[in-house]
Amino acid sequence: MTTMTPVTTTPLDDATRIGPRRWGVFFAAIWLLYLAAPMEEGWKQRDQVSGWIGMVATVVFGLIYLAVFVALRFRPEGAPFRPMENRPRAFLVLAVQVALGVTICAAIGQKGTAAAVYIAVQCVICLGAGWGWIFGVATAAVTYTASITVSGWHEDRGLLFGILVATLAIWGISQAINRNVEVLAVREENARLALADERNRFARDLHDILGHSLTVITVKAELANRLFDADPERARAEVRDLERLSRDALADVRRAVEGYRELTLPGELSRARSALSAAEIQADLPNSTDDVAGDVRELFAWTVREGITNVIRHSGAQHCRVRLSAREVEVVDDGRGSARSAEAGHGLVGLRERAAALGGTVVTSTLDPGFSLKVVVP
Repeated sequence: MTTMTPVTTTPLDDATRIGPRRWGVFFAAIWLLYLAAPMEEGWKQRDQVSGWIGMVATVVFGLIYLAVFVALRFRPEGAPFRPMENRPRAFLVLAVQVALGVTICAAIGQKGTAAAVYIAVQCVICLGAGWGWIFGVATAAVTYTASITVSGWHEDRGLLFGILVATLAIWGISQAINRNVEVLAVREENARLALADERNRFARDLHDILGHSLTVITVKAELANRLFDADPERARAEVRDLERLSRDALADVRRAVEGYRELTLPGELSRARSALSAAEIQADLPNSTDDVAGDVRELFAWTVREGITNVIRHSGAQHCRVRLSAREVEVVDDGRGSARSAEAGHGLVGLRERAAALGGTVVTSTLDPGFSLKVVVP
């Protein structure tokens, strides 16, 4: 029986909370410092109307950019990066920004081309990766062409590089967001499946624990009922046996239910059967644990777990057999017995300590071929 792993889930309110990420908006605002160049140029021309037009257009341009970024940040936590769902509104926002960018350039000159970087970024935000790349590259091409064709302007390859890098950066951020969302979704699904698997495993173990015990109890109860008149002494013996079986079954269930932490002998035998089958080792396991005394069941469960684990990991065996009696358990295989040290491994050390606590002994033997692990409790 394996330990149930607690699964942490995100509360629905936290997962669907919608609101701005203040630090994200703050860092977006920092990038507006690059608009200081057109503002400075407009201030130099403040004695002209064009200078004031350039400054006002720059401020409005920056506010719209920040509003677009804030709108992007207002999305459910854990939601993927998506462009604006309202496509006409997206094109309207870009058209206004392009118009403001042209106005800035017309009013104050080449310094206004700094707006092109923000326009390219907004193309990706508003339109998504496909159309965003197309319009971003187009913005870079038009800006660079203007720098070498407009009279009085000079070629600016640095701005061309900056526009393309900014477009690539915001595209990369969008892809990183989407990948993180996918990873979180897969993690939540794995957690859900793990929880469902543990529930199924718990149900199977309870079935293994109770199925046989309740069947035997029912049969013995029917037998005792028939023997009350014919053989009272035997009937009393059967009733005493019924009491022992019911107490042992109850103890097994308690161990399973109370935190699913402790081992049970029926559960370990069920797990051993599955593990040996998966390792393609033929298993010869007892179908009943009724003869085992209640005070040694947990120790025998640890013995089965340790023995089967070693068989699978180290033996190379073809067959494995578990023998049970009231005060003795043995795990025998036909593998590489001579190559396995009886003293090696923390598992056997812990098993000896558990056995010693009950006054028992652990006996390991090398067979020809094979290996034997036996625990005997007087």
